Amino acid sequence: MEKIKIYNGKIITPHRTIDGGCILIEGGKILEVSASDIPVENALEINAMGNYIGPGFIDLHVHGGGGHDFMDNEPDGFLAIAALHAKHGTTALMPTTLSSEHQDLMDTLSTYEAADARNVNGAQFIGIHIEGPYFSMEQRGAQDPRYIRAPVPAEYQEIVASSGAIKRWSAAPELKGALEFGQYLTERGILPSIAHTNAIYEEVLPAFEKGFRHATHFYSCMSGVSRRNAYRYAGVIESAYLLDAMTVEIIADGIHLPPPLLKLVLKIKGADRTALVTDAMRAAGMPPGPSILGSRRDGLEVIVEDNVAKLKDRTAFAGSVATMDRLVRNMVTMADATLEDAVKMASLTPANIIGIADRKGSLVAGKDSDIVIFDHEINIVRTIVSGRSVYEKSI
Repeated sequence: MEKIKIYNGKIITPHRTIDGGCILIEGGKILEVSASDIPVENALEINAMGNYIGPGFIDLHVHGGGGHDFMDNEPDGFLAIAALHAKHGTTALMPTTLSSEHQDLMDTLSTYEAADARNVNGAQFIGIHIEGPYFSMEQRGAQDPRYIRAPVPAEYQEIVASSGAIKRWSAAPELKGALEFGQYLTERGILPSIAHTNAIYEEVLPAFEKGFRHATHFYSCMSGVSRRNAYRYAGVIESAYLLDAMTVEIIADGIHLPPPLLKLVLKIKGADRTALVTDAMRAAGMPPGPSILGSRRDGLEVIVEDNVAKLKDRTAFAGSVATMDRLVRNMVTMADATLEDAVKMASLTPANIIGIADRKGSLVAGKDSDIVIFDHEINIVRTIVSGRSVYEKSI
């Protein structure tokens, strides 16, 4: 089995940045990370040319890209999305659904299995993220109102039983039956996540105790302080700040959250509790203009302009067209994050949130060799997934 040696770069580890360090990988695993040269005979050598060498980016929330959506239910589309995001430094991602007809969701789960077996040239799939349909109608955003409803035990039990690929499910915790739903998921190793919600703190706290320990696209389609009969109530946003152990994810495209809010989230939650996600829809990597959110057959017509997708009447955003390299860059340039913290928010923090930090998320001996090489402006030079170069920038 061939050894690969990556040298002459600035290696970003969880503890420090090693200038001029060296990484040795073999069989899809990291063998050694060193501050000095590692003499190896007959190794494939990759000269990082003084660029940064970081852990591959992990996207916990992505719907599509390159003209494809996971809910098109086409295996080739799955692979095209994985390849598109790999070009932007993503080495692992969670295909994400939208509120839809029951059979469409079941078809997506089976398509995932078929595509996963063939996925060797793009970002690795690390499980399905089901988004919806158990949401607040008032906070549905671009989710199709035809499918919004409270949790139905027979329905979600059938869905969970049908696939071992489900690792995360986003729902509104204030709905009737949502606490039982959260406990059901937690007992099966699936992360319940708070999303599209009008909950107040008094509803978030018991949900957190049932396993809802993460907030989906923080601030977007989510309650803040509200008044009811003159009394003020803390919403999900304030609840996530109050509950130190709750993690959040942010669409750091500078549009869903402007720079002051990016700075606020980083200041209060910190890099260890904040993951960067693209929430990218099919138009990521495509020119602006008309597009579709969700499946081609049954999705919503949207417009992509100003570097974001919007409903046609422009009353709400309809997903982002961001990629992970852009998010990392924005956290540095817009939110004053250190490069190390911005990279952590795109790698180790999401790995911890979804429970795969034992094998992904940082450049540590024994972990998967998911590596991204990028320049000082966070332009991707090379993406390596399990020891395979899946993208290399043409010079």
